[in-house]
Amino acid sequence: MAIVQTVDFFTPIVDDPFDFGQIAAANALSDCYTIGARPVTALSLVSFPCNLGMDILSLILSGGAEKVRESGAVILGGHSVDDQEPKYGIAVTGVIEPKDMILNSGAKPGDKLILTKKIGTGIITNLNKSTSPIKKISRVLKSKNNKLKEGVFEESINSMKTLNKTASEVMLKFPVNACTDVTGFGLLGHLHNILDASGLDAEISFSDIPLFEGVLSHAIQGTAGGGERNREWTSSFVSYSDKLDQNMIAVLNDAQTSGGLIIAVEPSRSEEMIQKLISTGSSCSSIIGEVVEGKERKITVNL
Repeated sequence: MAIVQTVDFFTPIVDDPFDFGQIAAANALSDCYTIGARPVTALSLVSFPCNLGMDILSLILSGGAEKVRESGAVILGGHSVDDQEPKYGIAVTGVIEPKDMILNSGAKPGDKLILTKKIGTGIITNLNKSTSPIKKISRVLKSKNNKLKEGVFEESINSMKTLNKTASEVMLKFPVNACTDVTGFGLLGHLHNILDASGLDAEISFSDIPLFEGVLSHAIQGTAGGGERNREWTSSFVSYSDKLDQNMIAVLNDAQTSGGLIIAVEPSRSEEMIQKLISTGSSCSSIIGEVVEGKERKITVNL
């Protein structure tokens, strides 16, 4: 039996403290699921301004605890410090049989690349920072150029709160060669991690990538900061079709929180795997491209 250790924590990306706790815990648990491991214990990590009120801290911890229970793990304890800015996350211990581990280094030419969640959470949450999500999203929705559908903020919250547990369990039943999840480095950055570790290239199709409806219209504005840094970094190993515009490029580099899995699966079983993922709750799952021969670790993005 092998032990898997991972840790993640961050500042609030939503106003609701219970939602924040759920999202932070789901995000930290995800690294266990990418390798196929089963979380067993967790430790809470808290930085919190005491003058903000213990009722708010209680909601954050309750949200995180709910997601840990959903994963099948238990919280053993944790550590807290008085800090000016709230931060929350968990350190997770998981277990797995070494022979069952799925690393990011085993991709093979011809593998189909499956993405299990929509992307665009960074854009949506950035539009809602620094003020009430309800007021901010309302202002965006009323904008003349708005193409965000009503309810997209809530949809993105639910996506970030959704564990990658079921997708991971499905993955273990198929001939999967590599896996990672999509978080702060964006879709292209995390796909590159698989290619870099496996020594291969990839081709993906933008039109096959599941997006939150309407995010393209706000992509440049919504990726300010982390997304801009991602675009600068990925420019050295990504080749874009001339048919892609700057908004499309921005979305592909959008920094995600608690995003889906990128799974490299043998092509003969890819469609079957998609159907299984969809039937078990990962309804946005899609084949977005494939791994190809090449030693430059390059990603080609077609329309």
